[in-house]
Amino acid sequence: MTSPGFPAVRLRRMRRTRGLRRAFTETRLHPADLVAPVFVKDGIDQPVEVDTMPGVVQHSRDSVRAEAKRLHALGVSSFILFGVPAAKDAQGSGGWDRNGPVHAALRALRDDLGDEVVLWADTCLCQYTDHGHCGPLTADGQVDNDAAVAGYVRQAVTQADAGADLVAPSGMMDGQVAAIRDGLDAAGHARVGIVAYAAKFASAFYGPFRDAAESAPAFGDRSAYQEPPANRREARREVALDVAEGADVVMVKPALPYLDVVADVRGRYDLPVAAYHVSGEYAMIKAAADRGWIDGARAMHEAVVGIRRAGADLVLTYAAGELAQALQEG
Repeated sequence: MTSPGFPAVRLRRMRRTRGLRRAFTETRLHPADLVAPVFVKDGIDQPVEVDTMPGVVQHSRDSVRAEAKRLHALGVSSFILFGVPAAKDAQGSGGWDRNGPVHAALRALRDDLGDEVVLWADTCLCQYTDHGHCGPLTADGQVDNDAAVAGYVRQAVTQADAGADLVAPSGMMDGQVAAIRDGLDAAGHARVGIVAYAAKFASAFYGPFRDAAESAPAFGDRSAYQEPPANRREARREVALDVAEGADVVMVKPALPYLDVVADVRGRYDLPVAAYHVSGEYAMIKAAADRGWIDGARAMHEAVVGIRRAGADLVLTYAAGELAQALQEG
């Protein structure tokens, strides 16, 4: 059987040389498409390597400034900050401590880099609670949705006070986006945007992140508030609610196992769409490359381009620096 149009139609013509392939590339990667997750830990003087995430460290309050300058020089202009506090409690009150690691880093990076960078602040309490869940608990051990949201509002307002351009609630509590919007507006922060973790799935790919953020739950898991991995229609409902509540950006997390959801969101909304290439996705590529099983640099680029091709405007990835370096080198 002959292909329609053959031999006049030969798609290989446009792939013959590197120049042709470059000229007809449909999806390009640029450092401005990338958001670098950055961990800041209290009580350390030097960066501490994260064993399960090669190339990723917990930064001290000083070293985070150097890292942001390094990434900015490579063209990465957006950072999302995660805090690892020195002390935790049942309420997660460190999340709104104005002297906490994220708040201090926001002020320092704003002083260093001004409006040349976009500063995102993770807005969640799992790093700050002594039980590792995303908000205070009820007597029967469930996360108290409304108390958690009240904490997120306090946290978001103080993050905005410290200089955040965007706050990013990741707890998957019902009503969190609307409450944060109201809280920010009431505090005079109408210009601060909200990146909603609109479709965040209860994923097995978060393990290395929990090492870096020291946020593994002390009991149970987060299935009662994050989305079941099999539920695509529910993801659409979650995104619709966050859009209605006033989200400025909607996010899908993780990215690679949920490219169908990324494409759904892209197809339905004109809001910017972000996708989180999460720690497990990153660590798998690093581990396989370390064993010589794959070309790590090519695989990382291919993974992130795939997320962009599915429709994400922005990709949060631990590979932001190495991808930007490779793009700079051509």
